[in-house]
Amino acid sequence: MLPRLDSIKPARLKIGLTQQKLASLTGVSTSMINQIESGRCQPSYSTARKIFEVLWSLESQSSMKAGDICSKEIAKLKTTDTLHDAIKKMQDFSISQIPVFDGTEVVGLITEDGLVKHLLDSDETQRKKIRLSEVMEPRPPIVDYAIPVKTLVTLIRFSKCILVSKQSKIIGIITASDTLKLME
Repeated sequence: MLPRLDSIKPARLKIGLTQQKLASLTGVSTSMINQIESGRCQPSYSTARKIFEVLWSLESQSSMKAGDICSKEIAKLKTTDTLHDAIKKMQDFSISQIPVFDGTEVVGLITEDGLVKHLLDSDETQRKKIRLSEVMEPRPPIVDYAIPVKTLVTLIRFSKCILVSKQSKIIGIITASDTLKLME
């Protein structure tokens, strides 16, 4: 059973959707959306269902927070760890980036790309001596756990990962693969 048709407009406005955009996403005309919202038109069950499915989908995406999609278990490295340590941890956990900590503070990031650059310039003995503090990239962005996920989509495109904090404590990490949870 579907909700009442008069709930379409409030739901659409709540997620900041225009009639034109809702029409585009559902495959019906903007005029039809306008008529349904004003009560001048009674849509078919399948049309109403399509409209509600789009609204429900967008509402669930807009209400998701960074804390909802982040991975809670974070592989960590220290500034005193070596390139060799970073390679081993990345292989063990099958990950492509790891934040670097100095105590409880995030100070940098080690990525596969960054490691490859340094691997070409070093041999096995050197890899065990080179400290991450010498080769790490700048720290990744840190966002509050309550920030809406939709605001992070652009950020993840330009950053290798995003760290999530709650009350100034890092509680999770978001990578590009975590954003796939939005598609589920």
